[in-house]
Amino acid sequence: MTSDAPAFTADELLDYISEIFPQVDSMNLKIDAMSRQNLRLRWPSTERHLRPGGTISGPAMMTLADTAAYFQVLANRGPVPLAVTTNLNVHFLKKPQPGDLIAEAELLKMGTRLVVSSVHLYSSDSPEVVAHATVTYSVPPPKSGAPSG
Repeated sequence: MTSDAPAFTADELLDYISEIFPQVDSMNLKIDAMSRQNLRLRWPSTERHLRPGGTISGPAMMTLADTAAYFQVLANRGPVPLAVTTNLNVHFLKKPQPGDLIAEAELLKMGTRLVVSSVHLYSSDSPEVVAHATVTYSVPPPKSGAPSG
């Protein structure tokens, strides 16, 4: 395994998520690209993700940013289902149009207990960033007596 090879393939990660967090299945997420440093996630928005005015809602954008950061934790650490969001800071920059919403997550810090990602969100029809999030995840320590690796 090279240093940039993720702990899962894209299909393995989606299968793992399906197993531990089946609610995510209904999102119909697609992983366009994945390494330990970067992850590109695609979410086909539907009518239920729109707010008045026909734009994708803020809560939908925050969901995608948080999900992309969680996927990045798993890509780096492997199966750690109990990793949790400790901070999510979002700047909404432009109204995203209905259609696919793209998250591009970049790993900023891989610490022993905290993982920090920067996530840019795009509408699939435009190269302009519609939102930027910084997301921090807390990763639980290995169980005592478990081998460290």
